[in-house]
Amino acid sequence: MYEEMCTYSGKMLKPLEIRPEDISLKDISHALSLLCRGSGHLRCFYSVGQHCINCAREAGARGWGRRLVLACLVHDASEAYISDIIRPVKQHLAGYMEIEEKILSAVYEHFGLGDLSEEEYKMIRRIDDEMLENEIPVLMSRPGNGIPAKLYSEPDFSQRDMEQVEKEYAALARELTGREE
Repeated sequence: MYEEMCTYSGKMLKPLEIRPEDISLKDISHALSLLCRGSGHLRCFYSVGQHCINCAREAGARGWGRRLVLACLVHDASEAYISDIIRPVKQHLAGYMEIEEKILSAVYEHFGLGDLSEEEYKMIRRIDDEMLENEIPVLMSRPGNGIPAKLYSEPDFSQRDMEQVEKEYAALARELTGREE
């Protein structure tokens, strides 16, 4: 029975028992740059990493501090370790939600965000939801539900090379944390 996974950087870890010291920016930026949003049902390739960069840039455009900008950047980092499940399915997978929450807690702890308040979680979720509202009419084959939420930034919804996204994600994380990993 396989209990461990091998990450891009070569780490062997148990995703169901993940610890903050198991988390790696290199693994996150690489994996998220290769994961397509919406299970790939988009007009072009648009990665989870690019979505997270857009969310972080939006938080910055709203004048939020580094801490919340970083939290927006890593809000989907659990998907680097367990992949992505679309929202209509995810909400019915109680075990998945618990695993995702445990991994995200380790990610937040790793990046010094283990003490996010309930209000901060709501702010992160709001940007995530509003970015999705803006992604739908541009990236999906169906129109959105009315006028999407106003964004303060200009998100990049273009098809980008995964290596560019990986480098930009990692550089932004290093800039926000002030540390090399």
